[in-house]
Amino acid sequence: MREPQTHERMNGETRLHLCVGDPIAQVKSPEGLTREFAAREVNAVCVPAHVPADSLVAFMAAAKHTRNVDGLVITVPHKFSAFAHCEVTSERARIVGAINVMRRERDCRWFGDMTDGIALLVALRERGFDPKASTALLAGAGGAGSAVALALVEAGISELAICDVDAARRDALIGRLKALGTRVGVHAGAPDPSGYAVVVNATPAGMAPGDPLPLDADRIDQRAFVADLISRPVMTPLLLAARTRGASIVTGEDMFAPQKKILVDFLLGAPV
Repeated sequence: MREPQTHERMNGETRLHLCVGDPIAQVKSPEGLTREFAAREVNAVCVPAHVPADSLVAFMAAAKHTRNVDGLVITVPHKFSAFAHCEVTSERARIVGAINVMRRERDCRWFGDMTDGIALLVALRERGFDPKASTALLAGAGGAGSAVALALVEAGISELAICDVDAARRDALIGRLKALGTRVGVHAGAPDPSGYAVVVNATPAGMAPGDPLPLDADRIDQRAFVADLISRPVMTPLLLAARTRGASIVTGEDMFAPQKKILVDFLLGAPV
């Protein structure tokens, strides 16, 4: 029997989840989460919402008043700004001050969480990476980068170097991580990946043709794991260079495979 298409399953009882960002064309969440809802036989869909930064407050108010909107998936550039629109957040979201997903609770409060870090850690482990006592270089201290930094620190790495063109944002993240009392050596770093066991790009560099590399790819260790959070293109210039040097790579698609399950678990009310 032919499987019903998404539009054939939709009706007046379909629950809505919106993927919010600017730009939005690059995101994979609408299709991936809608398929995941369908696989679980949940009458829900995820659709993209192109919302510029100066319209976020008005959009949030409208979404909260739309009673069949149950969840919001938050992408760039709203991960920090959306935090203020949550009445309740997870501990990891509170630490990084950013979220990538919100759900409407039964009491109509909005609960936010940040799952980017745990999703990347799952993808890295599936490639064979063991974070215990490993060293890491992270490019990007934005919402996703902050989540990755926290996940790596909590997983037990020994050293984390963070580089970002915004030194104030980088230093603020380093301060938040040090405030946890962790034994991990967290410090500012340079875009030089030599000697690091895992290298992560959490910047948008590589999304547009002609973007400069976020790191010096010629200095990537062939034994390293190199991850790029960009989902489009899948093979970013950084990942292409890392593969040429023999490093193990983790793409944005690799990260989204566990991410979509984690997001749907959260949107349906399960702890993650």
